[in-house]
Amino acid sequence: MEFPAKLSPFSCRMSKLIIGESLFPSINPTQLTMPSQKTFIVKQKLAKKARQNRPLPQWFRLKTDNKIQYNAKRRHWRRTKLNL
Repeated sequence: MEFPAKLSPFSCRMSKLIIGESLFPSINPTQLTMPSQKTFIVKQKLAKKARQNRPLPQWFRLKTDNKIQYNAKRRHWRRTKLNL
């Protein structure tokens, strides 16, 4: 795509947003939002996943003689989604 001299790529992106074309056609718009009023079941599941997503306690590393060094099921909020 070629840009005229006075038009930058940023303003082209903004015009796409104003026109309504998506910059990310493969992403469903409902995947980008999370309701502020969650159901109780969803809130419980999110709380459980938040509790599970923590590093190993140091005493456990000492107990296992450093055979288990990290939590293999650790999850980053942006890389791995929960699909609730």
